[in-house]
Order: sequence, then structure tokens, then C-alpha cells
Amino acid sequence: MLVLKWFLTTLKQQYASRSEKLGSEKKPLNPFLGELFLGKWVDEAGTTQLVSEQVSHHPPVTAYCIWNSEHGIRLQGYNAQKASFSRTINIKQIGHAILHIDAYNEDYLITLPSLHIEGLITGSPYVELNRTSYIQSSSGFTAKIDYSGKGWISGKKNTFTASLYPEGHEKSPIYTVDGQWTDKFEIKDVKTKKVVDSYDPSVTKVTPLTVEPLDDQDEMESRRAWKKVADAIAVGDMDKTSYEKSIIENRQREMRKQEKEEGREWDRRFFKRAEKFDVFESLAGKIGEAVNDGLTNGIWVFDGEKARSAEPPFRKEDGVTVSA
Repeated sequence: MLVLKWFLTTLKQQYASRSEKLGSEKKPLNPFLGELFLGKWVDEAGTTQLVSEQVSHHPPVTAYCIWNSEHGIRLQGYNAQKASFSRTINIKQIGHAILHIDAYNEDYLITLPSLHIEGLITGSPYVELNRTSYIQSSSGFTAKIDYSGKGWISGKKNTFTASLYPEGHEKSPIYTVDGQWTDKFEIKDVKTKKVVDSYDPSVTKVTPLTVEPLDDQDEMESRRAWKKVADAIAVGDMDKTSYEKSIIENRQREMRKQEKEEGREWDRRFFKRAEKFDVFESLAGKIGEAVNDGLTNGIWVFDGEKARSAEPPFRKEDGVTVSA
């Protein structure tokens, strides 16, 4: 139940934080192969580390790992997107995440919700989640989350309902959850009808993600790599924006050309393709989830050995102990 609650609390930061800060969704820069985003959260839970890497460009795929060594918790996954247009922009997310908790030796397979863009006509676009996603636990429980939004006549923005039940017994839920993933929600015990937990983002402290100073970042890290492009956008100089963007793109083309001539491919800094994916297979079949590795250029897993030998971003005190 707490894993389900945690997942639901992440949705606002994942899918609505940009539109809240900027007023509406903006088109992001297209990541290049090998691009990195590295950071950490430091609070009463200790240090929680983030590594994100663009592991494929055709198709675009981002892999990531988030872990806290002190508490033995790690989340790793990867995702790609398949977009289509019919009255609005529809995006199917391809990939998955796996949460592991050392204390209980439990794994949780998390599937990714589909989404579409609302507000295009009014000029204030925002992300709306739709369809269904699942969390399947190795402990024998399943969580199902159904997403819906504001319709033409009724409904609230960013609405969801969820249920948690013993696997294979969807009609016998233990807990139900309903609310808005950008606002409050409550978790209720089905038998007693009592609220057993709740979440309110307006009163919940959020630890900010911190990154290294720009000069200390690797040249492949997002903020350093795209700085000149971002600076040109900030002052509205589209000629400078195009010029700086083309430098990055042309450099990438030259690297791909050289790799092809030498009969090799780009060596990922922190991730590798998995030859086996036992944890995924053992959990995915219970919820009918396909691996779809042909759409993500492989199955991507975090490589602890690569991370331990990487300089930057890790200092000795960061403690890279994540295994592949």
C-alpha cells in the first residue's frame, strides 16, 4: 500500500511540474545519445542518488536509476514514447520501472501510463494521464490505477481511481484510492470504509534535486551541454539558438558516422543491455505486460561496475553500491 501511495505522489512532479512553473507545457529539446542528467536529494533520509542517460537515439530511449544505499532502496527503468495525433497529441509510453527493497527482498514492476495533451485550443497545454497502469509485487499483490480527466460536461482534471488486491483477485480489493494526482487523495480500507492514509501536496515537503555546479559537470550533462542553446532561447535570439543547436547536432552526426566506419556503437556510461530479465518476466506475465524490447533498442539495466569507475559524477562518499 505504501509503494502505491509513493508512486501516486510522484505523478505531479513527473507530469505537471513544468506546466505549473511555466504556465503551460513547453516542447523540450531533443536529447542526444549519451546525454546525462545527474543529481541527488539530501535530507533526513540521507543521500538519494539519480543517474539518467540517453541510451538510444533511434528510437529515443532514456534509462535511469535512483537509489538510497543507506536504506537499501533502488528504482531503475527506462522509457520511450510513441506519439500520434488525433484532435490532440497522444503519447504511449513504452518501458517499465522496477523498485527493489532490500529489507524485504521485494520487487515491484511498475508500468507506465499513457498520456495526451489537453488545452491546445486555448493555448495553455497540459499533460493528462489516461488508460491504466499497474504495480505488480513479488509479494503477491497487484495495484491497478485508472486515469481520467475533465470531460466536456463533467469530471475533474487529473482524476484517478486505484485498487490494491491479491494478484488474480481484482474483484476483492483490500484498499481503494481516489482523488487527483496533482492534488489530494485518500486511501481507504475496503472492509471498514475508513481512511487509513492520505496525501496532500500543499502540506508535504518536497526535497529539491541538487546538481553539481555547471563548471564541475561533465560535458555530456544536460545543463552544460545545452547551456549556449538555453541562453540564446532565454534572450529570444533564434539565429543564435539555431546556430548553437546545429553545432551539437552536427557533432553527433560525425560521431555516429565514425562509429559506423569503425564497426562499433556508442559505449553507454552507466547502463547496458540485459541478456536476461528474470525479474521482469516473473512479474510481467501476471498483468499481461509485454517487454517490447524491439521498440526500445533493448532491455536497459543500470551497471554498478560502470558507475563505480565513472569520473565524474561520483565522489567517494556517495557510495555506489547498486548492482545490475
